[in-house]
Amino acid sequence: MTAVEWQRLEGLGIGLFGLVAGYLVMPEWSLWVWPVLLLWPDVAMLGYLAGPRVGAAAYNVAHLYALPLLLFALGVLTGMLGLSAIGALWLAHIGVDRACGFGLKEPTGFQDTHLGRIGKSGQ
Repeated sequence: MTAVEWQRLEGLGIGLFGLVAGYLVMPEWSLWVWPVLLLWPDVAMLGYLAGPRVGAAAYNVAHLYALPLLLFALGVLTGMLGLSAIGALWLAHIGVDRACGFGLKEPTGFQDTHLGRIGKSGQ
């Protein structure tokens, strides 16, 4: 397997972990909450309205594993399980993105990622 394939497999594992952890922490959440929280990180794409450099920075901040991991841990440490569930679903979003080949963005444009180029001209 190539390094990119390993990263995509890793993303799948993290995505599954996030979904399971989110459910285990907050099984009582309404069904409408799940898609909202799972898609919320993509609001960062609005940064592209200010250009590719700002867009890539905004997208990348919202798609780093570190922030949702910190939120998850903070929720566990404080007993605020809602924070843990939000962190878990945020992780799930990032993991599924990576598994599908949507990596961190380069400042050259949305289609250029650390996992390769996406779109018709990509891999």
